[in-house]
Amino acid sequence: SAPAQAKTRSGVRQPTRWGHYITSSLVESVLSRDVLQLTPVAKPALLRQLYRLATHHPAQILSYNKMLGQLQDAGNTVTLAHYLDLLSSAYLLSGLNLWSGGIARQRASSPKLVTWNNALLNSWPGHAYPATRNAPDLWGRLVENAVGGYLLNQLPGESLYYWRDGDLEVDYVLERAGKVLALEVKSGRAGRVGGLAAFQKRYPHAKALIVGTGGIPLEQFFSTSPSDWF
Repeated sequence: SAPAQAKTRSGVRQPTRWGHYITSSLVESVLSRDVLQLTPVAKPALLRQLYRLATHHPAQILSYNKMLGQLQDAGNTVTLAHYLDLLSSAYLLSGLNLWSGGIARQRASSPKLVTWNNALLNSWPGHAYPATRNAPDLWGRLVENAVGGYLLNQLPGESLYYWRDGDLEVDYVLERAGKVLALEVKSGRAGRVGGLAAFQKRYPHAKALIVGTGGIPLEQFFSTSPSDWF
């Protein structure tokens, strides 16, 4: 809409005002109208807390027990998993499951928290671009989340996972019609890709790609349908 476009343009010059618009006008509207009014939610405050927690840990794997320890009146892991599903159905954020040989370990695995749009992450105070760009860890998480959010938006009917075995990890795993695609996201200097190598060794039929530094440029990746990479 025209008002939203105007807000977006002004956000470049007024990031604090833009962030307030994202959280108060957009996110709160989705939570209040699309989630709470359409689905019975016993603990609305917990749902909002979970959203805030997840958007402060972009592209990170958090166990349900760890989340329980950071949330007030959190109940149990079943409640958190259900609320993550609600947030995913509202296209806000998703908790990706662990992939293991074509079997997604559902509730037993720790979810990887991926927001569908990086604007939801950057709307929080303290995420101004210059400071964020000069914070390698945070910048890396934002880039990794941007890739995951793009995959969720482009393939809403597909299942997106992550893979981890001990200290070895692959950022994203896509499976389609018997084909498996593993993606490792790099946002700085080319580094080790031990997780990707280990994944390919264990699943030799899988295709592996590096996105970002040392691999497919981010601009090219975001302008190409994920289906083309299989």
